[in-house]
Amino acid sequence: MFVFVCAGCDAGLTVPLSPVELPVHAHQKYGNGIQLPVLMEPGTFAVEPEPWGPPWRRWEEVDPDEAAARGIHVPVHAVSDGAPGAIAIAPGDTRGTVLLPGRGGGYCCGLDWGDGPNMACEACGLPVASRIDDCSLWQAVWFAPDAVHRLPVAPADDAESDVSSWAELLEEGRATPPVEPITSWASLRGLDHWWSWSPRWEAAAGRALAHLLAAADGRPVTVPGGLAAEVFQRALDALLPAAGPARRAVLAGPGLPAPDADADMVLVPTHPQTGVPWSPAGPAASAYRVPLPFGVWKWMAFPERQLGLPASGTMPDGVLRDDPPAPRPDHLFRADAGTFHHTLVRLLAARGPRLREILDNLTDHMRAGLF
Repeated sequence: MFVFVCAGCDAGLTVPLSPVELPVHAHQKYGNGIQLPVLMEPGTFAVEPEPWGPPWRRWEEVDPDEAAARGIHVPVHAVSDGAPGAIAIAPGDTRGTVLLPGRGGGYCCGLDWGDGPNMACEACGLPVASRIDDCSLWQAVWFAPDAVHRLPVAPADDAESDVSSWAELLEEGRATPPVEPITSWASLRGLDHWWSWSPRWEAAAGRALAHLLAAADGRPVTVPGGLAAEVFQRALDALLPAAGPARRAVLAGPGLPAPDADADMVLVPTHPQTGVPWSPAGPAASAYRVPLPFGVWKWMAFPERQLGLPASGTMPDGVLRDDPPAPRPDHLFRADAGTFHHTLVRLLAARGPRLREILDNLTDHMRAGLF
């Protein structure tokens, strides 16, 4: 485990934290006026390896070779000149910090990082982090990488032993339901609630869909029936040609039968602590790995029969209330366009004419309900 301290005075700024994979929905902007929950689980932190946040440069100001060196292979609206390595934690895990009143930038319902760091070290006043809680953004505190130091509070050997095996994750890891209640900020009628597709699933699908299209090589792609088909097949059929032999994507991972040798792509989980995708062995070892967050993959691979409604009080493990099933969303599944775009522009295959056309017409695909 680690704690983060101020780079200016070494004052402690967090409780002890364990490293985990950066959630795929970390930078998702979901809907308009939506109350999204906290991004990170308590007691965890994740690192954004890429530059993110202000200042930004328009694409016209960026040399193509510089963009390619940063892994961006096609034009984008803007490129961040922020420092790589920002650290995301749950707001409740901060210690010894104060808000900076003059940097309370936000669009309507809360704070974002439009004005730069809005939290300072209480001991010395150094700006150290940005608190994000504006509507439609995942709530988090993002430490500036050059404003804090990470110090271990447990031996390295102990930290490595805390990494769960795939078998342990399959037994103990939580699955992410595909449908959940969504809440918007107050209107004249008060808070609004409805059931919809999970924002986590939409972001996960956006990343996975980009990989499926990149691996399609201009051919049709089929995915397994059930939830995988509901999530991916409509978009794949609309964005890829219908003619020609189809490439086959299958679910693969711990607890599932080994994929067949004719599988072209495998939908696999990423390890929730390390972010490393599961690797198949045997004949399917060369198949293209399409990453899914472990919780999404687990529900897709081992769907639960009934989604229990939220209940107050404490219920025994494995016991659900005798309530009707959760309502179905009132629209077909749509992958998150922002996550899809962010992923696809960083795949070399995006330079091809078909994928460039998809990116150029992304707004039209959004209007058509694919995203």
